[in-house]
Amino acid sequence: MKKINFLLLFILSIFIFSCGSNNGNKKSDFSLNITEKKKQFSQNEVLKASISSKENKKYDSVAYFIGDKRLASGKTSELEVDLSLVLLGNQNLTAVVYYDSTRDTLQKSLKIMSARAPKVYTYEIVNTYPHQTDAYTQGLEFHNDTLYESVGQYGKSKLRKTELETGEVYKEISLEDEYFAEGITILDDRLLLLTWQEGQGFIYDPNTFERQGTFAYNSSKEGWGLCNNGEKIYKSDGSEKIWILDPETLAEKSFIQPTTNTAIKSKFNELEWVDGLIYANTYQFPSVAMINPENGAIEGIINFKGLQDKLGNKDSLDPNNDVLNGIAYHAATGKLYVTGKKWDTMFEVKIVEK
Repeated sequence: MKKINFLLLFILSIFIFSCGSNNGNKKSDFSLNITEKKKQFSQNEVLKASISSKENKKYDSVAYFIGDKRLASGKTSELEVDLSLVLLGNQNLTAVVYYDSTRDTLQKSLKIMSARAPKVYTYEIVNTYPHQTDAYTQGLEFHNDTLYESVGQYGKSKLRKTELETGEVYKEISLEDEYFAEGITILDDRLLLLTWQEGQGFIYDPNTFERQGTFAYNSSKEGWGLCNNGEKIYKSDGSEKIWILDPETLAEKSFIQPTTNTAIKSKFNELEWVDGLIYANTYQFPSVAMINPENGAIEGIINFKGLQDKLGNKDSLDPNNDVLNGIAYHAATGKLYVTGKKWDTMFEVKIVEK
């Protein structure tokens, strides 16, 4: 079976290559030119590009894309595109030139950065609540006034329902020892739980914790964080990508890249949907990014420096591992809660712009 699959893939790759850019090994008769002669742009700029041909070779039409977004098509060789309309991060400008019953596919790599630096926020502690110190917190989420928590590490991974006011665990199941639990989210009466490097997630009944199925990661190699906006599911994997999952099949369909005005960021761990933005904590850093889900722009950074000093068990924690992780937003009350791995405290916080 493996030999047959390999043969099919080999034949398919030859077919795609022969039908794709530049007609196999033949050098293209056309070139793609960016007027500004640079690779990095801001989203408030207009990108200008054009197609030139060798020896005035004629073509029938040109189609332009950035990523999967079709920008323009027709007989004109020139392109002007408002970059506020496209996704941020590492992108490819692609021109497909149709001529003589064939086509050439030309590409240029781009970096598209946010137009503005993120706003900087700090926090005020509103309330504190107990938190179980055995909880290597991975995912944290409210659903119907119930606080759900996933706990990581091999041989210790669990899924829990907890009481906010007392920290008491009143329902819990353990995962098999070979799984490292990661982020969770709940949508349409399905609780989704990621595993770290095992290439799959689990689907549970949120009331009974009965496992109902699994789902694969497809393109990404790891599972880190999850959240949803009631329609779309967002998944982080430690890279610069936050994946958008099909809500029915849970397949990774597309992605955004969290980007500031100077850099494309990665290592986003726990995710939470808060008032139209994705809140994402950066692993091993006391900060939470506020990410625009439409284009990936990091619109704000919440600095939680000093919060760990408020813990009763701070001296017993591993400073490199037992870090801020766990964001839960109660949409009905508008209250935001954060905690960390093995922290003895859950904090209700108010976010304040500096």
